[in-house]
Amino acid sequence: MKTGLTLEQLAAEITRQQSAKEDYVVNTGNLRLESYGPELTLRVLDSDGADRIEPLEIGDIAHRQIGTHLSIPAKYYERMRSEDPGLLAHNVNTWLERTPAQRMIRVLDGKARAYLSNRYLRMDNYSIASAVLPILAEIPDVRIESCQITDSRMYIKAVNPRLQEDVTPGDTVQAGVVISNSEVGLGSVNIQPLIYRLVCSNGMVVNDAATKRNHIGRATDAEENFQLYSEKTLAADDHAFLLKVQDTVRAAAEEARFAQVVGMMREAAAIPMNTADVPGVVKLASRQFGLTDSEGEGILQHLIEGHDLSLYGLSNAVTRYSQDVSSYDRASDLEIIGYNILAMPRSVWSRLNQVSAA
Repeated sequence: MKTGLTLEQLAAEITRQQSAKEDYVVNTGNLRLESYGPELTLRVLDSDGADRIEPLEIGDIAHRQIGTHLSIPAKYYERMRSEDPGLLAHNVNTWLERTPAQRMIRVLDGKARAYLSNRYLRMDNYSIASAVLPILAEIPDVRIESCQITDSRMYIKAVNPRLQEDVTPGDTVQAGVVISNSEVGLGSVNIQPLIYRLVCSNGMVVNDAATKRNHIGRATDAEENFQLYSEKTLAADDHAFLLKVQDTVRAAAEEARFAQVVGMMREAAAIPMNTADVPGVVKLASRQFGLTDSEGEGILQHLIEGHDLSLYGLSNAVTRYSQDVSSYDRASDLEIIGYNILAMPRSVWSRLNQVSAA
C-alpha cells in the first residue's frame, strides 16, 4: 500500500483547507476566461464588468470540467490550452455567454479547483473525517496504515490487526476499511472494506461492498447565494447519512465479509495461469481492466518476482505495483483493480488465460 501523510498531517491539512476554501454560485454570463501569455485566469464579474472577487488561477480538474460543460472535446481543449491560450479563452467565453447557466465554483488558496453544477451537494472532508476518526479510534489496536489528501480525493485507510487469516501458510491478511471522498465532483463518499496483505504491505479494496453518497442536492440560485459559506450544522438528511457512515465504518471490517474475501483468495490461489504465455495473459488482463502498457510491464515484473503464477498471484502483482506509481489516486485505483481481477467471472478469466498474445 502506498504511504502518504501521517494522520496528524492529514488532520492539519483538512483543518487548514476548511478555513481557506470558498464556494461561489454564479451565472456563467458573469464569468470570463482571460489569458496572460501562457497563463489563464477566471474572472467573476458584476453587471458593470468589475471583479466581484480576485481573478482566480484554474486547476487542472476545473479546466476539464469547464471543457466538459461547454462540450469542447478534451483533446482540443488541452491543445488550445498549451499552444494558444488566447484561442481557448475566446472559445470558452463565447460559449459561456451563449449558454448561460448556474454553476458552482469551488475555490481553494486563490485557485478554482472545481466547476460544478449548482445542484452539487457539498459533503466536505472535514465533516467526513470528523465523523469517522472517532469511530476508528474505538477499534482496539486499529492502525491507520495510509492516508492522503490529493487534488481530487481524501483517503483514510485503516487496518484491524485483530481480524486476520492465512490465505496460504505464511501469507497473512488483515481486515480493514477505506474511507474516501471527493470535494471536486470526481466521486461520491465511499466506505469500502480493505484487505491488507502483510507479506508485502499490499492493500486490496473490496469494490462491490461500498456504502456511498453522491454529491447531488437542491439547486442553488446565484442571485441569492453568490458566496456560499460552510454551514455550522448539516441538514437533517446529511446528518443521518453521517450516522450511517459511522455505522458502516464500525461494520466494514466485520468477520463474515472478511472470511468471504479470504475464501475468494484461497480459491484464486488454486487457479493457475497459462504458463506457456504469461506475458500474453498479463497483456490481455491489462486491456480488460484499463491498465496502460507501462503498468502491465510493471505488473508482469512483480508477478515473476512473486513466483506465484495463479489468479491470486496476478491480483497481488497489481496491488504490489500500486506502490510503484507516483500518483496516490492511481495507486488507490490499482488497489480496486486488484480486487476486480480476483473477483472477475471465471468465464472471463478462462478467455484471458487461454488466448495467446500473439
